[in-house]
Amino acid sequence: MERFHGAITALITPFINGELDEKGLVELIEFQIENGIHGIVPCGTTGESATLSFDEHKRVIDLTVKTVAGRVPVIAGTGANNTMEAIELTESAKESGADAVLSVAPYYNKPNQEGLYLHFKTIAEAVNIPIVLYNVPGRTVVHILPETVARLAAVENIIGIKEACGSLEQISDVIRFCPDDFILLSGDDFTSMPTALIGGKGVISVVSNVDPGGMSRMMEAALVGDLAAANKEHYRLFSLMKLMFKSPSPGPAKKALEMLGRIKDDSPRLPMTPADEQTVQALRMEMSSLSMI
Repeated sequence: MERFHGAITALITPFINGELDEKGLVELIEFQIENGIHGIVPCGTTGESATLSFDEHKRVIDLTVKTVAGRVPVIAGTGANNTMEAIELTESAKESGADAVLSVAPYYNKPNQEGLYLHFKTIAEAVNIPIVLYNVPGRTVVHILPETVARLAAVENIIGIKEACGSLEQISDVIRFCPDDFILLSGDDFTSMPTALIGGKGVISVVSNVDPGGMSRMMEAALVGDLAAANKEHYRLFSLMKLMFKSPSPGPAKKALEMLGRIKDDSPRLPMTPADEQTVQALRMEMSSLSMI
């Protein structure tokens, strides 16, 4: 399988009493790799990047790169709504040895398409590292249109996009407007299998925190056109995918990992809260039915 393809986990950041759990992070990375994951994203949305200090953010990426030690690609989350801050985080990720960075559309500011284009172009020109754009309008309010993605695909080190718009129409437009070697990754678990069937190359996944093996098998099957095997894993995991967002993410993913005995403390940092009791009960039932607990 090619680089930056397949099932790539948007890894949670484990805390104990609100402090970074470095031992827990190392153990989670080993769990992922042992179960066949194709890549790791530290400090993405699921990794609570918005509530990490700059020092913590850089430490998580540095420790992830050292722990992975080249076994799978590391795509480090380095986005910000301040272009200069995004450059600083991107420079740090490059120094740590990340294989690529994931750069989210600037949230809150609401730039227009030209502002989005110049934001990413400026980062790409400042730091020579492969950059994957991240379009997630449900969180950022702004929407990177396919035409803007096509403009950015012409910038030398912008190599792909994590597309979390949820629209196969938009995903199709991005694929047809961009060069053949431009990598489109699904930005949500629900659309990952159909996205692979229409030309996407993989997914940056939340549910793979909990079942990296299942998500990896699904994407491997989808990418070689084995529809029966891909559908089997898609529907086996579909309820669990939905439960990852039954309470605000990453609360459910952290609770599921605690149930698996993979982390000691399921609490995210405020303003995010742990999964509510209804979600916890639903997770327990679903994970039990899947023989995970």
